[in-house]
Amino acid sequence: MGIEFYDKVAKKFGGYGYSASPRHKSEYPAGEPEKVFKKKLLGLSSKNKIAIDIGCADGKFTLSIAPSFQKVYGIDTSKVNLDVAKSHSKDERSKNVEFSLQDASQASFENSFFDLAYCRRGPSYYKEYYRFLKSKGHYLEIGIGEKDTVELKKIFGRGQGFGKWDKSTLDENLKTLQSLGFKVIFAENYHYFEYYPSYEELDLFLQGVPIFEDFDSEKDRGSLQKYVKKFSTDKGIQLSRHRLVMVMQKVG
Repeated sequence: MGIEFYDKVAKKFGGYGYSASPRHKSEYPAGEPEKVFKKKLLGLSSKNKIAIDIGCADGKFTLSIAPSFQKVYGIDTSKVNLDVAKSHSKDERSKNVEFSLQDASQASFENSFFDLAYCRRGPSYYKEYYRFLKSKGHYLEIGIGEKDTVELKKIFGRGQGFGKWDKSTLDENLKTLQSLGFKVIFAENYHYFEYYPSYEELDLFLQGVPIFEDFDSEKDRGSLQKYVKKFSTDKGIQLSRHRLVMVMQKVG
């Protein structure tokens, strides 16, 4: 995903995962993936452990889990987002957090440095994560599944992971991780729905996420109107979502 996109969003909304988020309601038939992920993460936390947030964005999530660890390092490739993250320095939870501008594919940390590493919809440089994790250390990820917003992408004729919705992202990730020397502790797909109350709220949502990095409210008006007409329900404009949650452990 382009750094320019995240810089653009951070400048426009004051951070990725901006506070003025579009109004919507969600239905989780099999559990809420973000809550599952955070529960798994905190279940492995300890005041004696050092963790890394890979792709920390504006640092809000980093700060939320920081009190449960000895120290948390947050890395990201977006300087704009990191500036927002560092602006939280007066937050009491930031005292054991260190943010830095780094490429996760070649991080500056020593081998076997971290007890735990996690990534929330960020990059997947698994070989590098294996390198800087301690033996028996854990890697956790909440990622985007191949079926995420598939109906929307079909109408637009483009989008993140376009045309790849018939191959399981979870299975591919697990295969790669296991080949490197990780064992599976937990792995699950989560399919759920979001309902937006209006065209305007869905438009605002698409401005701030990388489903279409080149989304343009004017140029894409026809496609979005077509989607809204087809997927409007009594609950709102339906958007199908797909997340995967993995908990892995370094064997070697």
